Formats: sequence, structure tokens, C-alpha cells
Amino acid sequence: MLEVGQPAPTFTLPDQDAEPVALEGLRGTPVVVYFYPKDDTPGCTTQACGIRDQWAEFEELGAVVLGISADDTASHARFAEKYDLPHRLLADPERQAIDAYGAWGVKKVYGKEFEGVLRSTVLIDRDGTVAAVWPQVKPKEHADQVLAAIRQLDA
Repeated sequence: MLEVGQPAPTFTLPDQDAEPVALEGLRGTPVVVYFYPKDDTPGCTTQACGIRDQWAEFEELGAVVLGISADDTASHARFAEKYDLPHRLLADPERQAIDAYGAWGVKKVYGKEFEGVLRSTVLIDRDGTVAAVWPQVKPKEHADQVLAAIRQLDA
């Protein structure tokens, strides 16, 4: 996982509409990059809808929110439409950003171990520097934690 103070790894990935999103192009604004295992699963839906439900606050703070998983753009489009998600979901099947951000690893579910996307979040400040890292995210608390950290950027 990344450490606070280091430059955020750059990436360019397609969103749910197959439009490319380049991290470099978002300089000057706080960027929340959250990694999640799979579209339309219970924890991932809770996490994404938590952001949706507090979207006005993210907008008020001028933050860009990017959700990233290994799902393809078509899956992201269905997920975003089904839950009316206002933020962009980026497809990373080749794990360009997932690996660069340390969001791939061994997971344990019901006693079984397997590799997959680790639910984690990184806040990047206006200069492209890692400002906060959450290596293990609880979906229900995620939006509140991230909003509090964004507010601290300007404090």
C-alpha cells in the first residue's frame, strides 16, 4: 500500500462510459480513489451508495471520486445506472492502478484464501500527493471517513 506523502501513481483508465480518465488531468482538486472487489455485490453496493448519498458534500468540497475495480466498462455502466451513482467507475482488468496502489492481495472469506482486489481507499491532494490511506475500508463508514479527511486538507 502507498504511504502518506509520496506521489500518487498516475494512471489512465476508461470509465463506465468508456471515456478515458487520467489522474494527471485532475491536478488542482482532491481526488478520492477507492478500490472495490466487484460491481453489484453487497459490500461494494453499500460503499458506492454511501458516496452517492453524501454526494452533495463531496461536490461542495470540490472532490473527484473514482471507484476502481477489475470489472469491465459494461459491468460498471450497469452498476452505476442501477444505483444512480454520480461518480465515475473505472475499469482496470489489467490491474494497472490496482497493482500500483497495492490494492491486490490475499483475502480470506469464510476461511478460504484467494487473491483479489482489496477494499481500500487513497486520498490524493491537489498537488498529486497521497494525503491519506485506508488499507481496510468498512463500507458503511467509508464516505464519512473520507469526507472528514478532505475537510482536513483545507484546515
